Amino acid sequence: FMYGLNAEIRQAALRSPAERTDIRTIEVPAFDPAALVSVLEGLSQEKPCGIALVATDAPDVRAAVDRLVRERFPIVTLVSDLTGSLRHHYAGVDNIAAGRTAARLLGRFLGRRKGEIAVLAGSMLVRDHRERLEGFSAVMVEEFPDLAILPVLEGRDDPEVAHMLVADALSRNAGIIGVYSLGAGNRGLIRALKEKAVDRILTVIAHELTAHTRAALIDNTIDAILNQDAGHEVRSAIRVLKAKADGLAVIEAQERIRLDIFLKDNLP
Repeated sequence: FMYGLNAEIRQAALRSPAERTDIRTIEVPAFDPAALVSVLEGLSQEKPCGIALVATDAPDVRAAVDRLVRERFPIVTLVSDLTGSLRHHYAGVDNIAAGRTAARLLGRFLGRRKGEIAVLAGSMLVRDHRERLEGFSAVMVEEFPDLAILPVLEGRDDPEVAHMLVADALSRNAGIIGVYSLGAGNRGLIRALKEKAVDRILTVIAHELTAHTRAALIDNTIDAILNQDAGHEVRSAIRVLKAKADGLAVIEAQERIRLDIFLKDNLP
């Protein structure tokens, strides 16, 4: 997904001269609050007209963002929001609703079966993953009490780590009948499912439509994908930052990012 997001930013950069903008990307190690703070502090010296960031939800990052806002930098969080910060706008889906949707799909697909659900996350340091888990857990407890959620596996959005964690969980626990992958690293998840779940039926819900998850939907390894439109998120972040720089109003309805649900039957 992040590669796709980067590709959308590159496309926006190609269009930027016609839109009076100059777009630059800075890559920061995933789930590393100190690295993100360091970049933000450096940008405060460069004085750009706006900053969009995929936020790691940590106190130091929040403090850095609040300092920038107080210094009159427009700030948009992209994909993952920042709890309680002064940022101006969030360009992303409602992740609590996404988690609730995943739980309802999984529970309905499993019907009256009883068993355990494995949850694969990237890191609980990012708000989108925490919110997806919050929404997922709430619906499972309220409406599907026969399905027990196992402790979260944190795969750092790394396919190799995800593969190791999921393969180990499936090997150790024959009671797992469903998997919810709420982050990235789905190549590793898919490999583990194909290696370890050949002798049982699993229901699997994951996030983000990529070449790998599309193939897994088609061959029935994954049952449903919840997708956010990376292009819409990037364009939204740019529109909001440009509006803030120009002193114009933001059209909130235009910036709402929808959540798509894909089965193998309605793939675009």
